[in-house]
Amino acid sequence: MKFAHLADCHIGSWRDPKMSDISLIAFNMAVDRSIEAGVDFFLVSGDLFNTSVPGIDKIKGAILALRKLKIRQIPVYAIAGSHDFSPSGKTMLDVLEHADLLVNVCKGKIVDDTIQLQFTVDPKTGAKITGMVGKKGMLDRHYYTALDAGSLEREDGFKIFLFHTAITELKPSDLAQMESAPISFLPKGFDYYAGGHVHIVNHSTIGEHRNIVYPGPLFPNSFSEIEKLGCGGFYLYDNGRAAYQPLVVYPAVCLVVDCNYKNANEAQSAILDAVSGKNVEGSIVTIRASGQLSSGKISDIAWNKIFEFLYEKNAYFVMKNTNQLVTQEYSSIAIHSGSTEDVEHLVIKEHLGQIQIGLPLDAEEAVIKSLLHTLNTEKSEGERVIDFEERVIAETQKTLDAGWVSAVH
Repeated sequence: MKFAHLADCHIGSWRDPKMSDISLIAFNMAVDRSIEAGVDFFLVSGDLFNTSVPGIDKIKGAILALRKLKIRQIPVYAIAGSHDFSPSGKTMLDVLEHADLLVNVCKGKIVDDTIQLQFTVDPKTGAKITGMVGKKGMLDRHYYTALDAGSLEREDGFKIFLFHTAITELKPSDLAQMESAPISFLPKGFDYYAGGHVHIVNHSTIGEHRNIVYPGPLFPNSFSEIEKLGCGGFYLYDNGRAAYQPLVVYPAVCLVVDCNYKNANEAQSAILDAVSGKNVEGSIVTIRASGQLSSGKISDIAWNKIFEFLYEKNAYFVMKNTNQLVTQEYSSIAIHSGSTEDVEHLVIKEHLGQIQIGLPLDAEEAVIKSLLHTLNTEKSEGERVIDFEERVIAETQKTLDAGWVSAVH
């Protein structure tokens, strides 16, 4: 028995035009490599798309890739992840299933307040596959607490369980604050646990739960993930052995430059020195600058010259991160544990009045909090991007106008 296991494809996750198609390219590469490997079937453990209402071009690209599998009679078994659901609970997987391009294996019924999942049996191998959907903020927890695990555990044969949630025992230290579920939530005795949601590469066995596999993202979804992982990938299971398959769409060159005790010009020179000796041709380049500048502002660093230099060396894409770079005007903030609201309050209080905007401090704080609420607005189901952006801009302007009117009166 041979199968591919993917998760967190997040097709459409990058907004920049040069990066927006990379996740789709990676998905096609995984499909092609799986076909070449002669897999019997193909698993997707949630978050095929980055949003519940992806762009038409991304849907079309995913359909063309899935059709390559269908033509070769390679079934695709999937579950919905936290990014796949709309606020009303709809998912694009339903559309793809009706088009006979995949099978959503999270199927079952509710009997006496318990969830009884049903197995989907792969016709070629006889593998029995089921799974649980993933929801944002561990809202899928009550599904697991209501799950009739006993009926699943009593089933014989080769069994696969797809899930899209963090397992407490497998969380790395940098994700310690992520909400998670204990391994006991998963039914015991399956032959393979196809995980998703946590963007880590991990293959573990814990007691009666063997072959718990997180393949990580198919392509990194953020600056920090590019730094951490370099590339994405998936797993191939071949007769008892699961092996990670890295997918390098573009190689990553990740630089960290210490700018501490340097002025803006010296920091710029240090960054140019760091990149000058690197072969960046055809690569995605990340530059993380850190430390406290002795003088000058971060904006005094001529990033355009640095980017031009790298693009002249044929870098594919260049991005920077200055979150860890501060000036003397902005001293570092000590953040204490607490709720999101507590942290936001501390950050706002720390910086009130440092930029003169003509408002009293209490009014400035109120405006900032209102802006945070406004800018945290999510796009409604079916809402066009242009309409969403216009709505957010209008609400932002309304918040700013209200803040100044309140301050005047």
